[in-house]
Amino acid sequence: MTVREGLVEWSTISARGAQSEAFLQGQLSQDLTSIGDGAWALVLTPDSVVITSCFVTKCDDGFDLQLPRALGDVTLLRLRRFLLRTQCTLAIADAATGPFSTVEQRVHAGAPGVTEFERHLTPHSFGASFVASTVSFTKGCFTGQELVGRLDARGSSVPWRFVRVVGPSVARIDELLHSKGPAGPQGVTSVSRSSDAVTVLGIAHRTLLDGELLSTWSDLLVEQIG
Repeated sequence: MTVREGLVEWSTISARGAQSEAFLQGQLSQDLTSIGDGAWALVLTPDSVVITSCFVTKCDDGFDLQLPRALGDVTLLRLRRFLLRTQCTLAIADAATGPFSTVEQRVHAGAPGVTEFERHLTPHSFGASFVASTVSFTKGCFTGQELVGRLDARGSSVPWRFVRVVGPSVARIDELLHSKGPAGPQGVTSVSRSSDAVTVLGIAHRTLLDGELLSTWSDLLVEQIG
């Protein structure tokens, strides 16, 4: 079980050049023509698994993508895979700050991060509000779009769901998350601790989120995010 606690570190991928917007429009899930002061986007594999989310801002000569440092190299490699005969250069550097400073902040915001994305899930597993804030369905094609669009058209029915749970211990919550569904990506992923309880982010099978079933775990408070 990989669980994240502590500080959140960030990197920035800089995309520069005359064709940087055209290139990123085909690689990121967000519409870059209307991001204003910045917007969240996703980098997906061709089969629509989330590699990372990133906060994208426009610069005079391109774009900056701020993302978790632990996913920086794999994201850069993924983007460069499609960078063919294009007037766009990509470079990565550490960033001093980011949208969240600690895992605790991220847990209470209900935002997925490195340990959630390492479970190899598609965007709809992280909830409708996550999809709405990171994916444009009107901008045209981008890598990984096909399955995301199909799932959205069919009611976003996915087997694995992103949840936040409050309880007495990580072990107790992890027991709950593994209590239903086939073997898969379920379990605790990120933890925030207080003096009398822990709050975690995790992945649950959709069959666990039945109200009657959860009532038997009266010492835990479960919330499906998004």
